[in-house]
Amino acid sequence: MSKKRVITYREAINEAIIQSMEEDESVFVYGLDVDDKKRTYGTGINLVEKFGPERCFSTPLSEEALMGIGIGAALNGLRPVNTHIRVDFLLLAMNQLINVASTSCYGSNGKLAIPLVVRSVIGRGWGQGFQHSKSLQSIFAHIPGLKVVMPTTPYDAKGLLISAIEDNNPVIFLEHRWLHWTEGEVPFDYYKIPIGKGNVLRRGSDLTVIASSWMNIEALKAAEIMGKRNMDLEVIDVRSISPLDEDLLVESVSKTGRCIVADYDWLNCGLSAEVAARLQEKCFGKLKLPIMRLGFAPTPCPTTRPLENKFYPNAATIIRTAEKMLGLSEIDLSEERFYSYENKFKGPF
Repeated sequence: MSKKRVITYREAINEAIIQSMEEDESVFVYGLDVDDKKRTYGTGINLVEKFGPERCFSTPLSEEALMGIGIGAALNGLRPVNTHIRVDFLLLAMNQLINVASTSCYGSNGKLAIPLVVRSVIGRGWGQGFQHSKSLQSIFAHIPGLKVVMPTTPYDAKGLLISAIEDNNPVIFLEHRWLHWTEGEVPFDYYKIPIGKGNVLRRGSDLTVIASSWMNIEALKAAEIMGKRNMDLEVIDVRSISPLDEDLLVESVSKTGRCIVADYDWLNCGLSAEVAARLQEKCFGKLKLPIMRLGFAPTPCPTTRPLENKFYPNAATIIRTAEKMLGLSEIDLSEERFYSYENKFKGPF
C-alpha cells in the first residue's frame, strides 16, 4: 500500500467512489441532489466534472422509483450507487428493496446478480427530530439477501465502500452525519476491506464494549476516561452488521468476561439484542456479569437539545454502565468534553 495520509471520512468516501468509477466503467452514482453544490456532505465532489452527467446525476424525489432504476441497472450489468441523504425515506423504497433486490439471486437460483449499493445517511444532526434521525440497521439486517455495513473510521469507509461496489449483492452502506468530519489515516491505493469482518479499535482486558457507527467514537472516549482509573476497556467496532463477525465478538468477551453492547439504534429487536443473544449462547460460562445494552430511548427522537441529550446514549452513559459493572464509584465528569463533532456539523440536514 502507498503511504497513508490523514483525510476526512467524507474525503475517503469520495476517493472510494472516484477510484471505483475509474476501475470500472459500469459504476455510476445517482440520487437526490448528488450533483448539487454541497454534493452530499462533500462525498460527491468532482464526480460530475470528472465523469459527466451520464455517470453522476440527480433524480426526482421518488425513492421507490430510484430503487427500481438501480435494480434494473444492476440486472443489466451496471453497478449503481444509489445515494440517500436520509435513511428515514429509504423506507419508501422497501418494496423494491426487500421484495425484489434481496430475492433476485435466490429466486433465479443464482443466475441473477444485483450489484447495487445503497448509501444512506443516518443519525443525529441538530434539531432533526423524529423525521430525520433514524438508523434502522436492524431492519435491513433482518432481511436475507441484503448486506449491511456501518463504517466508523475513514480507513474503513473507503475500503468497505470499494468492497460494497464490487459485491454482486445489494449492500446497504450507512454513514453517520457527524462521522463525515472525523479524520484518520487512509492509503491512496485502491484497497478493499472484507464485508463480514469486525475491527478491534482498542485492546483491553477488563470489559468489552461492542459498538456500531458513532457509538464507537463515544466508546473510545469512555475508554480514554476509564483508563485514568486503570480500567482497560476493549472497543470492538462491529463494522459489518450483516454478515456479523461473531467469532471476533466471542473472542473478546471470552477474554474480558464483561460486555456492553452500545448500538446506535433502539434496543427492542435490534442489533444489540442479536449480539447479546449470540454471546449469551457462546460465552455463557465465561461471563462474569449479564451483558448490558445501550441504545436510543424507547421513544421517537425529540427535537430540542436537552431532550436529544437524554435520547442518545454517549460516552458518559458507557462510563456509568462500566463503573457499575466493574464495582467502581462514579468518577467526576464535569471537566470532560463530549459531543465534540457536533460543532463541526454545518447542516442543512
